[in-house]
Amino acid sequence: MKALGVLVIFAATAAAAQEAPGVESAQRAKMNWMLSCQGCHQPDATGSAGGAPSMAGEVARFLNVAGGREYLTRVPGVANAGLSNDQLAELLNWTLATFDKDHLPADFIPFTADEVAAGRTHPLVSEAAVLRETLRGNFVDDGRVGGAN
Repeated sequence: MKALGVLVIFAATAAAAQEAPGVESAQRAKMNWMLSCQGCHQPDATGSAGGAPSMAGEVARFLNVAGGREYLTRVPGVANAGLSNDQLAELLNWTLATFDKDHLPADFIPFTADEVAAGRTHPLVSEAAVLRETLRGNFVDDGRVGGAN
């Protein structure tokens, strides 16, 4: 039964990823998610207790608040990832479309390698969690699933 659940999650994320702007290869992006992110954030991006925050139904909301887009390029898991800037931009775009498509702005502009490179030059360290909560406090409750709790 657990295997069926994993299969359903895989199929859903694969279908969503095919429509992701700024994603040249959904398969590569998913593999990079599996190797670089899901160990802490879990396969469904729900995070881990006392560890990595949930991104499911929430990560794209950062694009709608001042400083949120830059924040996504500076969090430790992104800024310090062992991926090229191109791969990381693709992974960010895939993550947004896969785990929080409902909150993607209508005028969403995909992350670029240059934008990721700029964010990586000033990674967040100890202040990441504080900044995350400050930004979350600016989310607008729009009634969609995945709102700030």
